[in-house]
Amino acid sequence: MIDLRLIREDPDTVRASQRARGESAEAVDTLRAADESRRSVVLRFEQLRSEQKSLGKRIPKATGPEREQLMARTKELAAEVKRAESAVAEAETTLQQAQLAIPNVVQPDVPPGGEDDYVVLREVGEKPELEKVRDHLELGEGLRAIDMERGAKVSGARFYFLTGIGAQLQLALLTMAADQAIDHGFTLMTTPSVVRPEIMAGTGFLGSHAPEVYKLEADDLYLVGTSEVALAGYHSDEIIDLSKGPVRYAGWSSCYRREAGSYGKDTRGIIRVHQFDKLEMFSYARPEEAAAEHDRLVAWEEEMLSKVELPYRVIDTAAGDLGSSAARKYDCEAWLPSQNRWLELTSTSNCTTFQARRLNIRYRDENGKPQTAATLNGTLATTRWIVAILENHQQPDGSVRVPKALQSYLGGREVLTPVAG
Repeated sequence: MIDLRLIREDPDTVRASQRARGESAEAVDTLRAADESRRSVVLRFEQLRSEQKSLGKRIPKATGPEREQLMARTKELAAEVKRAESAVAEAETTLQQAQLAIPNVVQPDVPPGGEDDYVVLREVGEKPELEKVRDHLELGEGLRAIDMERGAKVSGARFYFLTGIGAQLQLALLTMAADQAIDHGFTLMTTPSVVRPEIMAGTGFLGSHAPEVYKLEADDLYLVGTSEVALAGYHSDEIIDLSKGPVRYAGWSSCYRREAGSYGKDTRGIIRVHQFDKLEMFSYARPEEAAAEHDRLVAWEEEMLSKVELPYRVIDTAAGDLGSSAARKYDCEAWLPSQNRWLELTSTSNCTTFQARRLNIRYRDENGKPQTAATLNGTLATTRWIVAILENHQQPDGSVRVPKALQSYLGGREVLTPVAG
């Protein structure tokens, strides 16, 4: 939720943000009108209430005709106050709807445009030169690590089993990510997979992302697509202590996504699935510290990618490809040899005060006054990483070399060997 002060004082910045996202700039005028209307009806309500209170003090002292006039006016006022109170409630609803319709204001140097208008910031590592390229599913089936057929039999398309070394590889990867997060001062957490509607809405996932979210209708709860949602809600309606710097959590969770609108895209293997596990970084920070914290999150993601020895690039996502909560987002993409393209493995977003304003998360400034916090999030490891690890470290015989940093998490294994039969 954007700050109404920005709408009042600098609407052109919000209009420019809307245009950069490919959204309607007219929504800004709608919000300004709703804000002005609300302030007008609130003022009218307060004036009537003030008069009502004043008359209430005069009536006990009045006598005769004056008292009769005061009583008549009091009766009229009661009806007017009731109507004004109803008008305030209606204006509040209209204002909230208009405010929720506008996504976060993108930062000025975010590239404009859509999905293909990103800017590559850097490319790290060498792409492997492979004699024969097998894709991750062929490799995973050879290792008896991935079973898509039985996943579909049990749960439907885009579900899978990680079996044997596949399950061990995921646990090893996420455990290494958890250890790194702890080393950098994050508090490790396992988080709920279901959240209340106000928490899901507060993080911005019931806007343009709503079709991707699973809802449990009978319970009026939502399955999370990332532990970001639960971690954002963790301090909702609280004042947190940011006097010593950002507060950081690392959430380990299963994640669920409907993948609406992605029919026919990445249907083979475990690239785009309905359920996966993820280790997510989440930071609460003062707004003025958010940009620096964003850079730190990217650096920690790159540290993990280096540990698993993957060639990758970092992109600055264009405004039209940002989620509604993000003011800026960097993606780290690993090379995918089987498709000769880059594959997104991590995203990290600076959501500025957008989520915290919705969820009423505040901190105290140097004067002790409550202020809205900033929130940030970033992927540190997820099931999809297995795709890139298998493909980039494959060997001619179908075995897979284990990155050195990961070996101790896999019982010292240096190579994953195909299973015969």
